[in-house]
Amino acid sequence: MEHKNSSRARLSPSSDTEDIVTLLAPRLAYFAGVARTEHVTRAAQEMQVPQSTLSRAMVRLEADLGVDLFARRGRTVALTPAGRTFLASVERALADIERAAEEVRADADPTGGKVAFGFLHTLGTETVPGLIRGFRADHPRVRFSLVQNYGEAMLERLRAGELDLCLTSPVPDAPDLEARRLDEQRLRLVVPGDHRLAGRRRIRLAEAADETFVTLEPGYGLRRITDDLCAAAGFRPRIAFEGEEAETLRGLVQAGLGVALLPPPTVARPGVVELTAPRAVREIGVAWLAGGGPDTPPVAAFKRFLLSRRGHLLPE
Repeated sequence: MEHKNSSRARLSPSSDTEDIVTLLAPRLAYFAGVARTEHVTRAAQEMQVPQSTLSRAMVRLEADLGVDLFARRGRTVALTPAGRTFLASVERALADIERAAEEVRADADPTGGKVAFGFLHTLGTETVPGLIRGFRADHPRVRFSLVQNYGEAMLERLRAGELDLCLTSPVPDAPDLEARRLDEQRLRLVVPGDHRLAGRRRIRLAEAADETFVTLEPGYGLRRITDDLCAAAGFRPRIAFEGEEAETLRGLVQAGLGVALLPPPTVARPGVVELTAPRAVREIGVAWLAGGGPDTPPVAAFKRFLLSRRGHLLPE
């Protein structure tokens, strides 16, 4: 393998990283093969490429880097000090690529792949465990990467490619997302046990216009629903506290800090009364990134499972 003068310009220190990667990446495996065997002919046979192709690739690689990677000794080659330094990094890079390829193949495996799934805090106690248990009855080896968060944060993670699917409310209406309504959940006006409305079972939400509310923080879907429902009832709620978790709000209602619009509790909390109000509901749906390409088999299977639960998503 002899050097020949090349009209190709060497990469300068100011060259863009993307340009360097584009030039070098196809040749790295060739370089590692020659370095391992210290023989171009043998490396070409092992990699099943023409020897001339391999020789030209090594010459161009050295020309692009501007350093000699090999010392030529007849039909054999030996790494120079620069070649040994380069080989250590190349082997790490190739190993990382191999691990990444294995990981994405494993995640896409129809029987044992992975689903990155997000859901609201209020769906984490019963709804999501029940869904996963039901799905895994037929897909026992599928793995889940679970994210519990508020709606806007999950939609951003969908857009960033960190989630495959998420359960959220309200059901998003955005051009870059696909969403399907799955169910409707009745909300309750939660009041202290000694409240003036505690003896009622149903109320009109307008009757709470003078109350102080405890709510979730802005950005939470339930907060937006609370504000919209109160606006439809003709008032803007006075807020005493903004939190991050529904059961914390229930505890604060019990302590007399205010009233709250919340989904039904998993376990009844003493000291509070839960009142129903007409049209006080929230829609829950599943969302995914529009135009994100075909789903992997495990994601497609779980999406079909969720859509099959339309109208029966929530526990009875």
